[in-house]
Amino acid sequence: MKIAVTGASGFIGRTVLAELSRRGLQAVACVRTNLDAISALGHKTVALDLHEAPADAYERLGRPDTVIHLAWGGLPNYRSLHHVESELPAQYRFLSGLAESGLQSLVVAGTCFEYGMQSGPLGEDLPTRPENPYGFAKDALRRELEFLKASRPFALTWARLFYLYGEGQAGTSLLPQLRQAVAWGEKAFNMSGGEQLRDYLAVEEAARLLVALTAAGCDAGAVNVCSGRPVSVRRLVEGWIRDNGWTIGLNLGHYPYPDYEPMAFWGERHKLDSILDGQ
Repeated sequence: MKIAVTGASGFIGRTVLAELSRRGLQAVACVRTNLDAISALGHKTVALDLHEAPADAYERLGRPDTVIHLAWGGLPNYRSLHHVESELPAQYRFLSGLAESGLQSLVVAGTCFEYGMQSGPLGEDLPTRPENPYGFAKDALRRELEFLKASRPFALTWARLFYLYGEGQAGTSLLPQLRQAVAWGEKAFNMSGGEQLRDYLAVEEAARLLVALTAAGCDAGAVNVCSGRPVSVRRLVEGWIRDNGWTIGLNLGHYPYPDYEPMAFWGERHKLDSILDGQ
């Protein structure tokens, strides 16, 4: 199987490349700039800006059988209109161009924000109700690709990612902020009340699941990529502190709870498990 990975120099992309290497699979790693950042992983690199994608993008990517599409700009500003006004049309032009050129299979990173403010266990059969521009743009891209399939058939797996953590994450994320507070010798870590329930997954496990879905080669549609287990943010942070032997305390309630997500939601992974069990 010939595989290409977009967004290959990003937080998830680098880990997906490492997982492909672990499985003995070679890929073409597509990055916008800084090819040297991923050269050590042993994959061929191609510089390509999705917003200015050439007509021969499919050729430049080595005519892959499958593309793992992780590229997306403007994060982590979920409320920016950039996602709708700029990212969405550029993403569709790029991906539809690949499909029209002969791409047979596409695995795209979606987001749990497509579900919007719905609470509790979230299954793929629920209607999408995005409440921010990022979630809206992702959901709109999925719908556009579904329409495209009617005239140019290809296999589509839409991998809805929940909350990831790990090395290389953006500095504004929870774990990097906690590490920074420890490095600075802070006595307490400022956070929300911590009682919100979320679905967290180590980025290495998410990469393993994305590669497994790619290897399955099925036309799966939307699939939750999640743990399926709700955990409170407070418990998660306390676990990181315990596992690393840190002595920092928690200043709970310093920040208000986010108003763009419900207090309790997590992913159902029955569909994901059924696909993996079939391999």
